[in-house]
Amino acid sequence: MTEFMKFTPDDENEVHDVVDFSDPGRCHVTPVIQLPAEISLAITDALGGVVRAAHHTPAATTQDGDGIQRAQTFEEGDVYMLDAPFEGFFADRYLMDFYDVIDRDICSRMHLHTGLRFVRMMTGPGTRIRVSSLSPIDVTHIEGVTPFRPEVFEDAASDAPDGVHRTRYNLIVPENSWADMQIPRGVSHQFNAHGPHAVIDSVHPEESIETFRERISGYKMMAQTIFLAKEQPASEACKLD
Repeated sequence: MTEFMKFTPDDENEVHDVVDFSDPGRCHVTPVIQLPAEISLAITDALGGVVRAAHHTPAATTQDGDGIQRAQTFEEGDVYMLDAPFEGFFADRYLMDFYDVIDRDICSRMHLHTGLRFVRMMTGPGTRIRVSSLSPIDVTHIEGVTPFRPEVFEDAASDAPDGVHRTRYNLIVPENSWADMQIPRGVSHQFNAHGPHAVIDSVHPEESIETFRERISGYKMMAQTIFLAKEQPASEACKLD
């Protein structure tokens, strides 16, 4: 699967052509729970607060003895590495405090990773997350257990160049909800939060393997990302209503 490796390992803005891109699999989403608004607000505020504190703390904003800077930034929001890989355990874990795409008037780009990912998406009051992919998103539903069916719909991918049509498959995580997402290696996806209370708890099970495989110079989170568009579009491209 060398097509999902990067041309330049340390390039944090590497772009591959979306026209000929084909997903090797599908993302899987599992609705987990829905919560009362006051509980979901407390959880998302507390987790987002960890990220915000990290971005104002010298120990997290500078490289440690292993060369790891725990507080970093993605297109979708600020992130904090809760724990790094260590010998015998090659996964690490991040929290992301989402930006509100409407407030910023800018969407994240469609992208893929050179390693698989697991994310838990959490929303608070008045906040939804739009999840998109260039392939249909499989949704787990166990009758009598799964608490909700997320809204799904299709539209035209805004990242495609003029004259090229790519179908974009979308799913909405409703407010005051948790939903898990399994992202196979090399599968396209994007997240856009609508509202101020959205957090992701993410596990990257191949982080240290990627560092070796891609020959990147350290645990730089964006270094395992390949974009499928050159520029971030305005929020019109990822609107909900």
